[in-house]
Amino acid sequence: MTETFRALVARETDGEVACGFEDLTAEDLPGNGDAVISVAYSTLNYKDGLAIEGNRGKVMRSFPMVPGIDLAGVVEDPGNSGLDPGDEVVVTGWGLGETAWGGYSRKARLNSDWLLPLPEGISLKRSMAIGTAGFTAMLSVMALERIGLEPSRGEVLVTGAAGGVGGIAVAILANLGYAVAAATGRAGQHDYLGRLGARSIVERAELEEEGGPMRKARWAGGVDTVGSRILANTMAQIAPNGAIAVCGLAAGPDLPATVIPLILRGVSLLGINSVYVSNEERATAWERLAREMPMDLLDSMTEVAPFADLPGLAGEILAGRVRGRTVIDVNA
Repeated sequence: MTETFRALVARETDGEVACGFEDLTAEDLPGNGDAVISVAYSTLNYKDGLAIEGNRGKVMRSFPMVPGIDLAGVVEDPGNSGLDPGDEVVVTGWGLGETAWGGYSRKARLNSDWLLPLPEGISLKRSMAIGTAGFTAMLSVMALERIGLEPSRGEVLVTGAAGGVGGIAVAILANLGYAVAAATGRAGQHDYLGRLGARSIVERAELEEEGGPMRKARWAGGVDTVGSRILANTMAQIAPNGAIAVCGLAAGPDLPATVIPLILRGVSLLGINSVYVSNEERATAWERLAREMPMDLLDSMTEVAPFADLPGLAGEILAGRVRGRTVIDVNA
């Protein structure tokens, strides 16, 4: 009898995209990968919400497609990876859920070059609590460090701090000794952000106001997950020779700003691309996450949801009603 497994599959009909659960077999998996993974967990990210809710933003590039930009599981067939069957791996980026079938499936066939062995100290479930969000947060911290940011330089702003990337960035930065200002539009999340390590709260509305191109310097650096006017106002308030790691566009892709802070204060914008990153950089980031992300805080900001709840949660994350991280147990 042929083994079947459950997957969330997106199909396009007459220009309309819809996702639904289907029972698949190994023969249904795309044949352009050489390794097979038994998936244990995936995650829910903003990009996943866009994909599930009618492929808003055109996240998925071809159909049929299995969404899900993250996955963690156990190697069934290692292909050319050099790993052994039974090894635990994490995969983020590389076009998962966009150009390659992603994590919302109980099995995945992938390019073996994409498989990253789980670093010691991180379980499969915790690796997906981290996921692309935490990986992006760590890449942002590393980028800021490369241009000389250190705790003695002053306070660091994190925008969208109650979200996945923002929350993990707050926790990592605070654990490294930085004074963190957390920007949020959710009044009920102030205590939560304080528990993650934020020393002060900046109301989102303050960063949405129209302001001049350069204002009083407040922050030595920043991690921006929001974009648009909030990024523009953050730029205007970064101290001389400071920098912002730019990794999100929840408020929009536009940037209504001038180059004045970049020229007169030497402010740097550091673009963070977490999809196509070298394996060396990935390994470094994950090893640092294992050491520098407080796991008790990670657990406190994580909810685990069964596979069946995934379609409903997509709308929740797009509406800004999901706090922290959501791990999807694809076998529940």
